[in-house]
Amino acid sequence: MKYAGVVLRNNKNGLSSVGYAPVLDALLAGGVFLDEVVLLPYDAPARVSAALLRLSTECDGVFLVCARVLAPSAKDAVAAAAEGTFSEEYLLETEDCLFAVLPEGERGAALVRTEVVPRVDKRRRRTYARVVLRAVCAPQEKLKEVLAAADEAGKGRLSVHALEEYGCTRIEVLYDQETPKMIADEVVRILADGLKEYVYAMEDVSLGERLVAALKLHRLHVSTAESFTAGGVGREIVRVPGASAVFYEGINAYDNKAKHERLGVSDFTLMDKGAVSDQTAYEMAAGLLKQGHCDVAIATTGIAGPDADGTNKPVGLCYIAVGTRENVRVFRFHLSGDRETVTRTAINLALFLAYKEVSQ
Repeated sequence: MKYAGVVLRNNKNGLSSVGYAPVLDALLAGGVFLDEVVLLPYDAPARVSAALLRLSTECDGVFLVCARVLAPSAKDAVAAAAEGTFSEEYLLETEDCLFAVLPEGERGAALVRTEVVPRVDKRRRRTYARVVLRAVCAPQEKLKEVLAAADEAGKGRLSVHALEEYGCTRIEVLYDQETPKMIADEVVRILADGLKEYVYAMEDVSLGERLVAALKLHRLHVSTAESFTAGGVGREIVRVPGASAVFYEGINAYDNKAKHERLGVSDFTLMDKGAVSDQTAYEMAAGLLKQGHCDVAIATTGIAGPDADGTNKPVGLCYIAVGTRENVRVFRFHLSGDRETVTRTAINLALFLAYKEVSQ
């Protein structure tokens, strides 16, 4: 079966302004593999109509992604090409082809998962099973090596799809009911064993969810002290339902005075080692634990950029301290990318290290 995607964009803006990637990734994750993706200017209706007419005769499914404001005109174009009407808000189905007009971004991706993929499976009379692994900080060469081994073991009978963002990797193994279970199990084993030290879940859950579950299991409370992650570590924890049972407090101590007064970081450390140092991170975490209100402490300090801090320390340098009342460990990282990338990657690293600390 053949499927195609159509993306309506403003030619005057870069592709990054169109949030079509989450929608296409959701199709791929659902086993709907696109043979063709067509990028078209939204203000060229003749070209859009011509493309839809061609694809409607060549494909079993055509999925159009656009900004919400363009949805009405996009649906009119699809209805004309299909010579039909939308029986549902986003779907138009004929005997030969399934059409969908989807909003960009996560909203469209959610519709793919809940409405489009089930309808496609029904039409092709084939159901898919999937196994998801979630990992953090897997080195690129190691990840490529393991994915290649998994592909080879799959013998072309299943799909292994990996998506990485801010240090987190989501690996999805997708196979239909005709795939021998022995092959699927071997692929999953290769991935789990090859990335063992980096995998935090064998299901599709976030780092925050995994950490909160581990804290609840061990009946522990966590506090955070953040100097450059802007409360992001704490935010990822408290966005999990039920996090109030395990989260005590979060302190954003940007200024050195706040580090000293709120967390007990010594003036000597701040003057001699600097705010961005292993000793400062250690003392930030130790300060939380010393107060006696938490069992686990997470502390972050670093330079997110775009400029350095006036020292010879580079942008992207960060220290993450994680520990308990028995022991605090400090990890050093030199991250690359823009300010958001450095910050969000550090947040994920902190959550992952905390999860490993709690789960060991």
